Amino acid sequence: MAPSRFVFSLASALFIASAARAADANALFQQIDGIVAELSDITGLKAKSKVAYAMIDRSQLKDFLESRIKEEVKPEELRAEETTLKKLGFLPQDFDLRASTVDLLTEQAAAFYDFRKKKLFVLDTTSGQMQQTALVHELAHALADQHFNLGRFMEHGVKSDDASTARMAVMEGQASWLMTEYMARHQGQSLKDNRALMEIMSSGDFSGGQFPVLEKTPLYLRETLLFPYTKGMLFQHVVYEKLERAAFAEVFRTPPATTQQIIHPDAYFAHRRPADPPLPELPAALKRWKELAAGTMGELDHSLLLRQYAGKETAADLSPQWSGGRYRVVEQSKAGPAALQYVSEWETEEAAAGFFRAYRKVLTAKWKEINIRRDEADILTGRGDDGEFVVRLEGKRVTSLEGQPAPPL
Repeated sequence: MAPSRFVFSLASALFIASAARAADANALFQQIDGIVAELSDITGLKAKSKVAYAMIDRSQLKDFLESRIKEEVKPEELRAEETTLKKLGFLPQDFDLRASTVDLLTEQAAAFYDFRKKKLFVLDTTSGQMQQTALVHELAHALADQHFNLGRFMEHGVKSDDASTARMAVMEGQASWLMTEYMARHQGQSLKDNRALMEIMSSGDFSGGQFPVLEKTPLYLRETLLFPYTKGMLFQHVVYEKLERAAFAEVFRTPPATTQQIIHPDAYFAHRRPADPPLPELPAALKRWKELAAGTMGELDHSLLLRQYAGKETAADLSPQWSGGRYRVVEQSKAGPAALQYVSEWETEEAAAGFFRAYRKVLTAKWKEINIRRDEADILTGRGDDGEFVVRLEGKRVTSLEGQPAPPL
């Protein structure tokens, strides 16, 4: 599963808390050529053209988000995404994905680069040093776009939810790394020999009430929104340590295939590919139902699922042993019930057994009511809020069918 598709249409500088007032716009934008020249020196990527720019206010940003959603995300696609996230247990049943995402991005963004319009936008809010920081982040996007076409880069990852998240981590991680390196150099430092600084800047600590919408957002949306910036920055740093200047082009030319490769760069260098286990077969009663959504679930997804329902220690122990995962949601009709097909594969049978036990906690916690009829070492059956379920442990795989109609009496 990946974060909301329309999140990918913006490159919001989430680490930036302020931008520039209109009165400071000219002074701010006059820095563009100098910043781009310095970013080119760091990356070896030469600017091919001037970067277009404009100043907007927060209401204009919200209008932009609303129009982008209408342009790129069909209502049916949004309904499918929201339904899927709720079936998997990532969102509460009364959560409004569209409205919440717009509010979240409106709160967070201080500047963004629209890689479709090839234009940089800075918000007219407050002044200060952070305005320059926001500008550097977005100019890093603009420079990468001139060489690697960010829109096309993201589109090539849509066949796999997990790969899309990994590609977003490449895009945002590199911009965050370059933003921090630029500011460090102006303080006489460098991330190259100051990993502690890099880890502090990539910590993603947004506590303290500064971002109330973000802090109230469900864990899955919050973490998948921050992941490209935090873990993406750490990933870029490791690749840079190994390849130096060539790293900035390499991550776009040979992008990571999974979030596992972002979290564990050794897996990236080893070209570790995910397993593609088959989904459990639908029972006869559901075979005529229509597919609503289907995709992949990566290490990040499983880590968040386990963190939410089984605890941080279980997540830290099991999620690195993920090998592959898929899901599919089918429905009887738009207004009717929906069912979930799910499978995950693990490195060892012991890890799969551990996840099987943890998944019992997931089911128990994500539903208000659950009636377990069979609870054995390799099978769990019963009825939850949305219908019958069957969870199986089969060697290194765990499968689940959820939301089936009640069997005839």
